[in-house]
Amino acid sequence: MTQIILGENEGIESALRRFKRKVSHAGIFPDMKKSRYFETPEQKRKRKEVARHRQRKRSFRN
Repeated sequence: MTQIILGENEGIESALRRFKRKVSHAGIFPDMKKSRYFETPEQKRKRKEVARHRQRKRSFRN
């Protein structure tokens, strides 16, 4: 579960922006989409290929 704690004088807009960024980094939206729509085998292959590429890129940075 993703949550944020509001600062003393923080506006709702900036808090919402931080929340969206955290949700995006956590990978919640792709997970929701995956369970909501039917995915063709070709789409599944492409999604996994992009994930592998992203993972490989991350491992090189560290």
